[in-house]
Amino acid sequence: MKASKTELIVRALENGTVIDHIPANRLFKVVSLLHLDETEDKITIGNNLRSEKLGTKGVLKIADRYLQPEELNKLAILAPNAHISIIKDYQVVEKVRLSMPNDIVDVLQCVNPMCVTNKEHIATRFHLLDAEKGTVKCHYCERVINREDCILK
Repeated sequence: MKASKTELIVRALENGTVIDHIPANRLFKVVSLLHLDETEDKITIGNNLRSEKLGTKGVLKIADRYLQPEELNKLAILAPNAHISIIKDYQVVEKVRLSMPNDIVDVLQCVNPMCVTNKEHIATRFHLLDAEKGTVKCHYCERVINREDCILK
């Protein structure tokens, strides 16, 4: 089969997860977050693709893997408007809507260097203040952090 100059040939996903509409500047953070840089799963990565909503976007196709709830919670922090499609036998069988959890435990690092979580071996804990803006508050030092300033553990 010969493709025209305007076609891209990317094999359809038989089983697995497609994550679409990832902000392009966060795609590789998502790859790291999901440990896709350490896996032997077959992965297709597309970045800086045209998007009417985002300008540019990233897309991930992960063969034979379905994201766990804690992975979806982490993904919601970095890319809350990403579209998640579950694929089985080449068909979309489910679309998952992301939502930031009210309590985020041991996922983010507090940006306050004086926070007890940065001084002692204590699991971090943040409370969601504004899901749309991605604003969270540290349970221990009460520092308010915006999505852009969040540091993943």
